[in-house]
Amino acid sequence: MNTERLNVDPADASAFHPAILRAAEMLRAGKLVAFPTETVYGLGANALDADAVARIFEAKGRPAWDPLIVHVSDPEMARTLMVDVTEQFNRLQQAFWPGALTLLLRRSDRVPDIVTAGRSTVGLRMPSHPTAHALIRAAGLPIAAPSANLFSHTSPTTGSHVLHDLDGRIDALLDSGRATIGVESTVLDITQSPAIIYRPGSVTREQIEALIGPVAVYAHKQELALEGGVLPSPGVGLRHYAPNAKLVLVEGGLTELVQTAREQTQSVAHNRLGILVPTDWKVPELGPSIFFPWGKWRCWDELAKRLYLALRYLDDLGVEMILAPLPDHDGLGAALRDRLQKAARE
Repeated sequence: MNTERLNVDPADASAFHPAILRAAEMLRAGKLVAFPTETVYGLGANALDADAVARIFEAKGRPAWDPLIVHVSDPEMARTLMVDVTEQFNRLQQAFWPGALTLLLRRSDRVPDIVTAGRSTVGLRMPSHPTAHALIRAAGLPIAAPSANLFSHTSPTTGSHVLHDLDGRIDALLDSGRATIGVESTVLDITQSPAIIYRPGSVTREQIEALIGPVAVYAHKQELALEGGVLPSPGVGLRHYAPNAKLVLVEGGLTELVQTAREQTQSVAHNRLGILVPTDWKVPELGPSIFFPWGKWRCWDELAKRLYLALRYLDDLGVEMILAPLPDHDGLGAALRDRLQKAARE
């Protein structure tokens, strides 16, 4: 298969842009199109076409028990895919849509079982990226889209990342530059009381609780995720976002990172240790290691934007091991911890 590359400057994105019209035509024809969102690149198919959605699982090597998120252009499209439109839904979508919040809702009969892994709920999101929004409007249909990478691998934040994993496996890439947030959306289940955050993201627990009151945070059920049971939500698999290199996480600050690096340089080949280094940390010479300047510590939005870029960069250099300091639990730091901990699981 030849993967067609379509380029769009996000500043010029509209439902009438020739590249977006071409991508929309392909989606309506049951084909697969990778496209940018503000979080990461997604691999899209017509969410109402079970055969088209099945091709997502085939292209990614994604197991059928892992449900997908459906992207919509407006709340009206979302309401056609759900039942029980609640006051909580209205408040959340008014506050955070378009944006990086996926809401788990009771699905309508229009949503094929394959999208939700047979579950009664569907994850819906209205992306804010102008190219994504224009594509959904041009296609005139909801788009099912997980991240546009091979299953469990590091998520893509550029078009080049998509092609690295999926060139020749998908019909087209709508390339519109780098994703601006860099980690996947927050997933919030509002069918339960209290609501449950299944995956942290840039819409933080603190922001959600300020709007709807206390929420719970999902505790991973290891046996379910490892044995292939149907997951309750997209984004809760235990091993995900992983580089090829072994990822070692360091709890603490500069002292702990330097100590761990000195220990690990003895166990890897020359120049095969990669380190994500906060740019405001004064790290001494650590022998045969490769530094990636990650961003200022505690500037979680900056670190999130560069996380997957860093992991892919060091993988491309062929390192055997990557060290990364582990962010705190607050705000977007919680999402960074989640992604790193899942990427480090063996």
